[in-house]
Amino acid sequence: MKRELLIALRATLVTLVLTGLAYPLFTAGVALILFPQRARGSLVTDEKGQVVGSELIAQLFTADAYLQPRPSAAGEKGYDATSSGGSNLGPTSKALRERAQKERDRLQPQSTRPVPPELLTTSASGLDPHLSPAAALWQAPRIARARGVAEARVRAVIESNVEGRDLLVLGEPRVNVLLVNLALDRLLGRPPLAGR
Repeated sequence: MKRELLIALRATLVTLVLTGLAYPLFTAGVALILFPQRARGSLVTDEKGQVVGSELIAQLFTADAYLQPRPSAAGEKGYDATSSGGSNLGPTSKALRERAQKERDRLQPQSTRPVPPELLTTSASGLDPHLSPAAALWQAPRIARARGVAEARVRAVIESNVEGRDLLVLGEPRVNVLLVNLALDRLLGRPPLAGR
């Protein structure tokens, strides 16, 4: 019995060292060598070199001069990266219908066209940093009015930031809200007294 216990303890210790220490350190090292920016969190910096966010995590933008992301159910007030998760509300949920109607009422005055569904509903993680090109372009008239520029200029910035399918077949074309907002400020100038 003592011999079997020692063998089990050694096997446990070896497995723990290999899978809990050696393998994670090895994969982290390889990732840092091959994909250093991604391995460090895909952090995004502004023109001053200050970190303003991550390409991978949505953040709230409420000013009319900026592209606004999907609503978030992550955390009590939304957009909480420590509390990622969807609302888990189903299609028959009254709370989901009320939240979608509240978003529709907030957004509909911006356009005569119907609000894209993705701007009314949260993503599965609550922190999706992307929008479809259609949902981003739907916001172009509001952004152009707030910035005092031609809508075509805003549309050009959005269209130049469309990311294609991964490996040409995976996913859908999309735009990263944070990257588009930084491009809007860089190419069109920061709007006066603009919050986020």
